[in-house]
Amino acid sequence: MDGGNLTDLSGFILLGFSDAPELQTTLFTIYLSLYVLTVLGNLMMILLINADPQLHTPMYFFLTHLSFIDFCLSSAIVPKALEAFLLGRSRISFLGCFAQVYFFLALVVCECFLLGVMAYDRYTAVCKPLLYATTMSRARCYGMVVLVYATGFLTSLVHTVLAGRLSFCRARSINHFFCELPTLLQLSCSDARANKILQVSNAGINTVGSVLMILVSYTYILHTILQLPSARRRLKAFSTCTSHLAAITIFYVPGMLAYLRPRKACSRDQAKLVSVCYTVLTPTLNPLIYSLRNKEVKGALRRLWVRKLVP
Repeated sequence: MDGGNLTDLSGFILLGFSDAPELQTTLFTIYLSLYVLTVLGNLMMILLINADPQLHTPMYFFLTHLSFIDFCLSSAIVPKALEAFLLGRSRISFLGCFAQVYFFLALVVCECFLLGVMAYDRYTAVCKPLLYATTMSRARCYGMVVLVYATGFLTSLVHTVLAGRLSFCRARSINHFFCELPTLLQLSCSDARANKILQVSNAGINTVGSVLMILVSYTYILHTILQLPSARRRLKAFSTCTSHLAAITIFYVPGMLAYLRPRKACSRDQAKLVSVCYTVLTPTLNPLIYSLRNKEVKGALRRLWVRKLVP
């Protein structure tokens, strides 16, 4: 069968954790619970930031988009994954599979660069407080967010279009709970070397670019904080960055384990568990980090609660 018969295929089969049936009910329950928390937490952050004028600052503007990206990322993956966990496997159409690949990859790249932009925002706030309002103007913030989304969705478009030109004429079972680019490329019966080289090089460029922005920003932030005369001022300045540092950690650590390790270094089930982290666990934890560790967000919640009690 050649590439011309590609559209005749009924689609792909997501195997999930079918080789560990004893885990499926537990995974379904955990995954569904985390997804509910993800939806509630991220929608709450978006609505709260838009409802409270005191949170209409660049930092919370970027946080709104982080919550939006996390919500969309989970929603692109979870429904089919829940079906795979519940039934042992899930059938997905050819177009549905490539839609998952496109949106998942686009949103991951967007979050990667958005975290870098948020690091630059913290650098400006700590190192150049007098110029913060000018540097992080509304027009510049919108421009940076547009650039983040354009980079993510155009990058993903290139990968998806190139993958769509491949032939999938033998096995159609994907040993994963969603359509991920590396696992999809493994099913191709045509030469996918160019796709794999592009995937690795692009992942490296995106990761290095974002991490470099974060490292440079926090190097200057640390230098500035250490120059402050009192311990109280140093602690106050550093506390404005702790939530962002936590968000960076929970995003990059699972991602690096998933993509930067040798593919044969661990079992496929371990790779799936890592994928659970950056598809559901990270989007669940981000709103908790920014609400539980942030006095301004907790203050906004109190003000909203008071307004509801006293109209």
